[in-house]
Amino acid sequence: LLISEYVVYVQSALFNFHSFLTVVLLVICTCTYLKMQFPAILEQKTGFRGFFWKAARIGERLSPWMSVGCFMMGVSIIFF
Repeated sequence: LLISEYVVYVQSALFNFHSFLTVVLLVICTCTYLKMQFPAILEQKTGFRGFFWKAARIGERLSPWMSVGCFMMGVSIIFF
């Protein structure tokens, strides 16, 4: 994008490591929450929904570490 003689490069979350970690943490936390609220949605362990089932499983098993990661990511987004 060209904004007043300065070139601003727009990066997707795949090329920016900080954004990639944010997206991964949000996917894991969201899938874990959905599995706790609506267990029938993430019953399938294979296929497209299997990816989200695995993310929910990671969130369940690493719950204390995920909460620390989400807290640290929130602090880094606010202050850095």
